Amino acid sequence: MDEIIRTVVTLVLFFGILGGLILVHEVGHFIMARLFRVRVLEFGVGFPPRAKVLRDVGETVYTLNWLPIGGFVKLEGDGDGADDPRSFASQPLWKKLVILLAGVVMNVVLAFAIFAGIALTGDPAIGVYVPYVDPGSPAETAGVRVGDVIERVEGQAYGMFTGLEPLLDDLRDQAGQTVALTVRRGDDLVELTATLRTPDQVDAGKGALGIGKAAVRDDRGNVVEPGIPLEGRLTRDKVTYPVEDVLGIGVERTVTATGLIIDGVGQLVTAIVTRPTEPPPASGPVGIATQIGDVFWSLGPIVTLYLAGILSANLAVVNILPFPPLDGGRMLMLILKRFVGERLSLRAERLTYFVGFAMLLAFLVWVTAFDIARGLGGG
Repeated sequence: MDEIIRTVVTLVLFFGILGGLILVHEVGHFIMARLFRVRVLEFGVGFPPRAKVLRDVGETVYTLNWLPIGGFVKLEGDGDGADDPRSFASQPLWKKLVILLAGVVMNVVLAFAIFAGIALTGDPAIGVYVPYVDPGSPAETAGVRVGDVIERVEGQAYGMFTGLEPLLDDLRDQAGQTVALTVRRGDDLVELTATLRTPDQVDAGKGALGIGKAAVRDDRGNVVEPGIPLEGRLTRDKVTYPVEDVLGIGVERTVTATGLIIDGVGQLVTAIVTRPTEPPPASGPVGIATQIGDVFWSLGPIVTLYLAGILSANLAVVNILPFPPLDGGRMLMLILKRFVGERLSLRAERLTYFVGFAMLLAFLVWVTAFDIARGLGGG
């Protein structure tokens, strides 16, 4: 029964998060079309078939549809040469591009709002799990045990979204000094004092505290004995920031997430071209749903919300790619039509969109096959 509940909650989260991100994207198109007085025929929540008309007032029909993934906006003259001056087709190029770009902008704004909102309320804190205590090390002398979680150094907690590096950097920076450690041991907090190794010892490759076993290598650099890597653990702390810093943190995290996704797209393209039979560095719907469920059940709702911010930035980057039928591909087609004019017929344009859609569908099937294989293999 517990597994059934977990699966149901995971599916609700998946459709809720992904559907919400797509709906926000469509709201961007809707708002900009209305600002430019382009007639909006329908704003749909979910995808057809239609389940219910929510509102039919004025020139726009608001509908609820059966497929619970996002939504759509239907504009007058979108995709044909309608003569209506309020149709999408009748608008100047710059207005068309702005309407299409608005969805991407909304996803970036949403990612920023999520990241800034989490920073405003406080990041979950992370501590370092102790997998190994080096004999004779400062950690052993101080009474640190395997299984402890070091939550604070000199009273300082560390936000999980920056990883373990700031904590480890603080230990290295205070080499040779005596520091106070707040350690969680089971349900208890223990205050310990450790005198860290000297800077010379740290420069020689030893850890300042001595809690991570390094890999043993032979003279040729081959690993003879694997090390024990340090891992992070969520703590019960929160890391808060000054209100005046929140907007900057939101911008920084949005830029970082967007940059990582752009880099990931490049790696994905390389993998498709050079290693088509190997698992790609990307997940399809099944993989995304699994990851959302894993994050929610193991790390909690705040980290799940942070993941939603990353997915929103992801959606923005993917949609701006110059590939039909994505927004970036539609923008590219509009610009090409401006230069080639009537030589690019409506039939050729629709064929381009059809081929692009077929390729996207094939890509989703390809990625999902690897998602399922990973799931069956327990990976």
